[in-house]
Order: sequence, then structure tokens, then C-alpha cells
Amino acid sequence: MSYIRIWVHLVFSTKYRRALLSSELRREMFEHIRVNGAAKGIYLKAIGGYVEHVHCLLSLGSMQTMAEVAQLLKGESSFWVNKYGTCSYRFTWQDDYYAVSVGESQLPRVIAYIENQERHHAKQTWEEEEQKFIDKYGFQLQLSKGNSDEKREEAKAPGNEEEGRLKSQAKKGI
Repeated sequence: MSYIRIWVHLVFSTKYRRALLSSELRREMFEHIRVNGAAKGIYLKAIGGYVEHVHCLLSLGSMQTMAEVAQLLKGESSFWVNKYGTCSYRFTWQDDYYAVSVGESQLPRVIAYIENQERHHAKQTWEEEEQKFIDKYGFQLQLSKGNSDEKREEAKAPGNEEEGRLKSQAKKGI
């Protein structure tokens, strides 16, 4: 038997980074992701997020790749929201994600950060957090054809009444 402990901080957002995750939907979705992940052999130590994104702290297994784990968590959770959720819209995740390794000594700090996303975002927007993440880890934006097409679609995307309502509720702490 192989013994492996590789901690990864995974972050992914809703399509077009729209604020579609109400507090009730987040609570239900996070529990579903945790249960579904366990059933697929994905160990989630922490999960949290805000109206337009999710953070997961997970440990990769010996036969798992980051791409596979991200696809399983994102794909199955969007399927679940669309089939069983109370959304009045078609829910999808952004294609891309961020993933960075986390050392054992940093686990308590990362867990606290993930579990306190609502409080964190009372002070900082997702865009500001994303930029800090990109700067801290030296990520370079590389637009593939699919990504540049997605950026054009994002720029053309019409406003969303549900998104505005959720952002307003989030600011009020609802």
C-alpha cells in the first residue's frame, strides 16, 4: 500500500463569475460535494466559499490527478444543482480553476481561511482575492481558444436579476 499525503487548495467559480450561490444553496451544495467526494474516494478536509466561488482543501490519493478531481467535484455538483436544486437558471461552473499545494504546517490557517469566506468577503471582493491569489502564486493568464471565446461570451452576457438579488442579500448578511 502506498502512503501519500498531498494537500491541495482548489478554487473554482461559477460561470462568468456570477453571484448565484445563495447561503442556502452553498450549505446544501457543500454537504453534497463532501458526501459525493467521499463516495468517489476524494478526501475533503474543508470546503467553503461565497456567492460566486468555492474553496476546497483536499488530499489527493495515489491514483488521482488534480484535473480528474476538479472535474468530478465540479461536474457532479453542477449536475446535482440542475437536477435537484431550487435554481431557476441553468447552473454551470467556469471551466478553469486554481490549485496550489499546501504544507502540513499551513493546514490550520488554510482551513480557517476556507471556513470564513463569508466574513472574508465582507472586506474583499472575489476579483481582489483572485488577483492576490494570482500574484502570490505567480500564475500567468494563458488564454486558449476556448478561454478567449468564453471571455467574449462573458463580456456579452446579459445581466442576471438573480445575481443582483444574491449580491444584495450577501451584503446584508442574509
